[in-house]
Amino acid sequence: MPVKSIMIVGVGGQGTLLASRILGEVLTSEGFDVKVSEVHGMSQRGGSVVTYVKYGAKVFSPIIDRGEADIILAFEQLEAARWISYLKPNGKLILNTQKIAPMSVVTGGAGYPDGIIADLEDSGADVTSLDALELAVAAGSAKAVNVVLIGAMAAKTEISKETWL
Repeated sequence: MPVKSIMIVGVGGQGTLLASRILGEVLTSEGFDVKVSEVHGMSQRGGSVVTYVKYGAKVFSPIIDRGEADIILAFEQLEAARWISYLKPNGKLILNTQKIAPMSVVTGGAGYPDGIIADLEDSGADVTSLDALELAVAAGSAKAVNVVLIGAMAAKTEISKETWL
């Protein structure tokens, strides 16, 4: 099996790190060699958080370069736009429609961009967008957004065929 690459991107406090650990554990339990790497940034202050998950028969490095991600799991719209260049031409973007204003927007120095999802779709990316927060709340906990997004990823990608079933 060729190595597959997943980027999980979001904002500090959204559960991206936990999601990468859950995904890594599941893939490891299925017999894949798995490498996970985390880039925290200013995660404790609402800043960008990126994790890399690579899995396959043998993985030598967790790092994902531009144009190499098979899947980007985006917990927030602006973060999806920030990292879209890392998606392969035939890759899949699973996107939470939630918007979290960065500090520049909170302080009034900038506005949150309009039309992010449409721009991502126009870029040619295979985009699946959903309101994961609403689904998590309906399931009983706003803290389950990461689990909702992992489930959406499994349903929309080959991972469900290889691993989850």
